[in-house]
Amino acid sequence: MGGIGAARGRYIIMGDADDSYDFGELPKFVEKLRGGADFVIGCRFPSGGGRILPGAMPFLHRWLGTPVLTWLSNLFFNTSIGDINCGMRGFTKTAYENMDLRSPGMEFASEMVMKAALMNIRTEQVPITLHPDGRSREPHLRTWRDGWRHLRFMLLYSPRWLFVIPGMILFVLGLIGVAGLAAGPFEIGGLVFSINTHIVSAMVALLGFQTMSLGVFAKAFAVFRGLLPGGRSSDRILRLLKLEHTVVSGVTVLLAGIILLIWAVTIWGGREFGELDPFSVPRIVIPSITLIVLGAQIVFTGFLLGLMEIGGATDGSR
Repeated sequence: MGGIGAARGRYIIMGDADDSYDFGELPKFVEKLRGGADFVIGCRFPSGGGRILPGAMPFLHRWLGTPVLTWLSNLFFNTSIGDINCGMRGFTKTAYENMDLRSPGMEFASEMVMKAALMNIRTEQVPITLHPDGRSREPHLRTWRDGWRHLRFMLLYSPRWLFVIPGMILFVLGLIGVAGLAAGPFEIGGLVFSINTHIVSAMVALLGFQTMSLGVFAKAFAVFRGLLPGGRSSDRILRLLKLEHTVVSGVTVLLAGIILLIWAVTIWGGREFGELDPFSVPRIVIPSITLIVLGAQIVFTGFLLGLMEIGGATDGSR
């Protein structure tokens, strides 16, 4: 985002240098900053009191790109911003330094909003008017490419929504299927769910747990490297997932799976290791295998987190 900055003591006001912003509206930002806000962002949309003059914003940017990205930002980072892509904004020098912006390109506009939310920086917005671009050349923005860059950055900075929540949904649904079908097939609305669904449920549960684990790894890595701020919730989760806790939990789950597998082998031995019912014994084998794999994953998750924590402590990021 190209722009100009105007220092006002310890305040910085910025905006795109393309005649699309009226710098006569700077007093609105200064007033909010003097009132105690650390980060002030403009809102160009009528829903936030702003105004977009005819020809000032492309159709897709106005009705699709910016509204969707703003909604996702509010959802992912619990913000109440009305216009995440507004290029006119102000902030204190301290807030800017604390944000430690690292984006190599225009994504820094999104990073600024996300970091402010994650670090509980007091944020306010003011309505402004967007004017048509005054440049003689075509704008350098590319709707789909730049929209994807913003979306990708949001997802990378939100391991909870990228990994943990989707993984948790898959894990719970898979476990319900594994546990429910262990008692036998059932029918819903004329559809019969049996052994094949049982296998798919086990796969979904394992995929869900693996996805959640990746979310935990991503969050831990980002905190240890200083990419994301830590907090009480992340510290509590990392304490819960200490190596000793995960090893005990993982071994317990692993042993439960081994016991079920021994039970299945015992049934097989009772048949003199001959041919078995293709439906009854798999109802024991599938949950046992699921528990064995889950137990192993839990144990290895603990060891990898322990290794990451050592690295984080060594480089002084915690």
